[in-house]
Amino acid sequence: MFALLHALSDGRFHSGEVLAQTLGCSRSHVWQQIQLIESEFGLTIQHVRGRGYRLVRPIDWLDAATIRARSGGRWEVEVAERVDSTNTRLLARSSSHAGPLALFAEHQMAGRGRRGRQWHTRLGEALTFSVLWQVDGGVARLSGLSLAVGLAIVRALAGFGLPVALKWPNDVLLQGRKLAGILVELAGDTLGPTSVVIGVGINLQSPEVDQPTAGVRDIRPELSRNELAGALLTELAQVLDEFAQGGFAGLRQDWQQHHLWQDQPVELIHADGLRITGIARGVDSLGALLLETPDGVQRFHSGDVSLRSRA
Repeated sequence: MFALLHALSDGRFHSGEVLAQTLGCSRSHVWQQIQLIESEFGLTIQHVRGRGYRLVRPIDWLDAATIRARSGGRWEVEVAERVDSTNTRLLARSSSHAGPLALFAEHQMAGRGRRGRQWHTRLGEALTFSVLWQVDGGVARLSGLSLAVGLAIVRALAGFGLPVALKWPNDVLLQGRKLAGILVELAGDTLGPTSVVIGVGINLQSPEVDQPTAGVRDIRPELSRNELAGALLTELAQVLDEFAQGGFAGLRQDWQQHHLWQDQPVELIHADGLRITGIARGVDSLGALLLETPDGVQRFHSGDVSLRSRA
């Protein structure tokens, strides 16, 4: 299927005969593949008698060499056509590869988010990738890492003029709607060298899901996925270096400057349904949310609660 998609990705008409010759198959097989593409990926392929087939919305394909060059050559970069989950793939390789390694996927079939939620994307309408990075000192040094990653994403996107903000603990918002999510997973020695796999999913087009979402191309329709990927890896390398030196503490102030609900009334919702209201006073040096309540300032850690505006 991907060979046919690449052949159609220029947005021009191609006859069934030429496509069959290019792919080394029959015209009937081309037709079967087109039907499969439309049903599986939700793409529209226009068919005009006498002219052939055309992909209505051309795909901005990822290119590993371009991404690596745009990220300064710091990362080893791979692009997979189709995977279950980029995080799952890198976790499986963490025992034999120390990184830094970035794996991008054209299509991710079983992307995962926080608390096991699924991350749904359509081919060409998102940027989904994971990076493998190793840290010494064990998991105790990783508090606040997901917040640091969110800051790196915001820095990269702001560089393209996107009005983005952060939502504790690990969401990136565009005009108040969810644009990106982060999933951090660990492998290896809890006391010694630890492999960290950081998964990132960024909407290019707003997906049809049961929550308010946004897409990069709502604001920057011309932005290339390769250009965006390179900028993200550049910022990630810088932030991860800063984090390795001093943890989240040195990034805390910058994070709070991008926090959408800093010093605003909010409501925290625990997994068991318990609700706590207060004023969001930022985060501490380990990334815990500081919530001012009638009982004083309380700390809440990533994964324990969800944050929603009371407005």
